[in-house]
Amino acid sequence: MGENEMSVFGIPEAEEEVYRHFLRHPGTRADDLHLLLHSGPVEARARISRLQELGLLHTEDAERRIFPADPEVALARLAGIRLRELHQELRRVNRSQHVIDGLRAERGARTPPPRGVERLEGPAEIRNRIEDLTFFAREEILSVEPYTRLSAENIARARLLGLRCLRRGVRIRKVVSGPALQDPPTAACLRELAERGAAIRVSAETTERVLVYDRRTAVVPVDPGDASRGALLAHRDGLVSNAVSLFERIWEQSGDLSRPDSAGGVEGGEDAAVPGPSGVERRVLVSMCTVGKDEAGARGLGVSVRTYRRHVADLMQRLGAASRVQAALLARERGWI
Repeated sequence: MGENEMSVFGIPEAEEEVYRHFLRHPGTRADDLHLLLHSGPVEARARISRLQELGLLHTEDAERRIFPADPEVALARLAGIRLRELHQELRRVNRSQHVIDGLRAERGARTPPPRGVERLEGPAEIRNRIEDLTFFAREEILSVEPYTRLSAENIARARLLGLRCLRRGVRIRKVVSGPALQDPPTAACLRELAERGAAIRVSAETTERVLVYDRRTAVVPVDPGDASRGALLAHRDGLVSNAVSLFERIWEQSGDLSRPDSAGGVEGGEDAAVPGPSGVERRVLVSMCTVGKDEAGARGLGVSVRTYRRHVADLMQRLGAASRVQAALLARERGWI
């Protein structure tokens, strides 16, 4: 932890200095701390009090000696607080549609989309919202993207955003078009994402374009045949559920990226219809066989317990297993682990 790195969690440098002091000297008293911090006693006590409220410091005995919370636990708590604050702020922004409606009315614009649906105009606005949604995704991103090739700029953006999501445990399921694999730079980007844990399938026919984030928000084009008409961003449960259903139907009809026949859809027997595990899923399978509790498995993979359990449930469904033990046996039979 470098100097002033806790500012991202809302901890100013002065309070971070106090926390660091007690990490270096746990169990000491705060009597002379103001001298070390070159501040007044009242100010030093105020900093300690705030850190205690945040759970970063605590007093254990009658001598009022002060101990620091474990850094991993402390930062996890602070991250949770900051994410809740950001989520609340995003909800306030998303509820600001009435402001847009009022501004449209001033210029006599057309009737806005229904509540719970935002209309995004122009490539720049769509790109910015997609980057925001990708950044804040915490569990899963579903996408159907029928492009035939990506520009160098879009490849760099897709790679950066995708790898960031995979590193923090976000599950990515993506369907792309067969022609995209004929463009070497595009194909290389897709295969790198797959090697890092993304589940990617290939469709020869689909022209749909769908993006779903954490099964709470969906982005679809206003007109699939004319990208210039913009996109709709939906928060309403029914609309998002329909987008998820559309994705799952396309997913089931698509072939796995790793198979030679993938550009032409799913062919072959029962095993061919079940895609092999991604890198993250293979680690989950190994964890299922070696670790007793989900909490320990999730910690070993660096993901949340909820994300870990979602991986387990999906693997059991794909394997047709009624229990985790059966899933492990079937995975071994298929050569997945």
